[in-house]
Amino acid sequence: MDLVSDFIKRYGKEFDFYEQACRLAAQLIDSNLQSAGVRAIVTSRAKSIRPLEAKVRHRQVKKQYDSIERIYEDVADLAGVRVALYFPGQRKEVNSFIKSLFTIIEEPKEFPDKAPSSYMKRFSGYGATHYRVQIKEENLTSSQIRFSNAKIEIQVASVLMHAWSEVEHDLVYKPMQGTLSEDEYAILDELNGLVLAGEIALERLQRAMERRVSEHGRKYSTHYDLAASLVDMAREKFDVRNFDEHQVGRVDLLFELLNELSLNTPDHIRSYVSAFHFDLDRRPLAEQVIDQVIAGNSDRYMVFEKIRTIGMSTFATISSEEAIKKRHESASKFIKLWVDLEVFINNYAEINGAARLSPLRVLRILNKDIPPDILMHISELGRFRNQLVHGKEPFDFETIDLYTEDIKKATKELHEFLQDAEPPPIK
Repeated sequence: MDLVSDFIKRYGKEFDFYEQACRLAAQLIDSNLQSAGVRAIVTSRAKSIRPLEAKVRHRQVKKQYDSIERIYEDVADLAGVRVALYFPGQRKEVNSFIKSLFTIIEEPKEFPDKAPSSYMKRFSGYGATHYRVQIKEENLTSSQIRFSNAKIEIQVASVLMHAWSEVEHDLVYKPMQGTLSEDEYAILDELNGLVLAGEIALERLQRAMERRVSEHGRKYSTHYDLAASLVDMAREKFDVRNFDEHQVGRVDLLFELLNELSLNTPDHIRSYVSAFHFDLDRRPLAEQVIDQVIAGNSDRYMVFEKIRTIGMSTFATISSEEAIKKRHESASKFIKLWVDLEVFINNYAEINGAARLSPLRVLRILNKDIPPDILMHISELGRFRNQLVHGKEPFDFETIDLYTEDIKKATKELHEFLQDAEPPPIK
């Protein structure tokens, strides 16, 4: 048996491993894109054995493999995921998700490439980004850790480009009846031009949808509409024509919250836009809106806590009803105390002529003489609050109870200090 046959025999035994690995990767991408309101068709497949053998034997002539390991290193797409975007302009956003969810093991490959062609094309050809990645361990359960070793290829392109590339690849690289004629190459090139024109139309359609869903006097029907509207408002706010849409955040949670509170309209959202800041890597758009909606209102905090916990299926399956109940009770106590602290600091800000900002920024602006230990204490509590409200993993009630005692202490310290100190005038 030759080296290629040995490789194929071994891969046949490992086929299910690669099939499951790429399925997990696809599910991870799909759930995150859906949460952020990005429309896409995400599919996966492990390389079929017969075409894989033909591919490896063809490469063997040039590569001259000397071991099975060399073959595994050379074949990038044993496990493959395809992301077909409705709107090609969202490739940057997908790039951000891929970098956060996976370990990039090779520099992403951008197409079109400069490979020579037997036909002089008028159009640019296949446009996509290919990634070679491994799933980060923190995105897998303990029983799935073994799949973190699998090398996975992720192909990102528009739905139109993926469709055209399938046709072109099968006709050019897998010809059943000989090499294509000059006329057939010209027709494929013409189709490529139509696809590129179609992508321009899709980008225009995306902009038109964003403007429509932000119109006065209507409701958002889906979280996809809400995501488009947030991006449109952010573009207007930051006066950036080609606004980078990455880090929109959990728009699905924001949509549920707005529905529960009957705030699900562009008019309500627009009232929060003035406070947007552009540091989207730290604070995605949806998270910024959520914080403004629930700030200073313990009832709204708890509505959001309920919405978020329902989405934590893993937590719900491994925790008893009693543990979940205790966590809700503990979270409720902490949130009520945090709201009291927010209200106290905001009232202090209004009395002294300061704009409505985050609690810590208010304190630093109004009174620079506040002891560093109090500022550090409140800063740490603020970080915990952000993790409790927006973090992926739920805290157990014991941890929340510890921070609840901390916030009582910090609030008392701040009250005592501000009663004795005169803030400097606001200039």
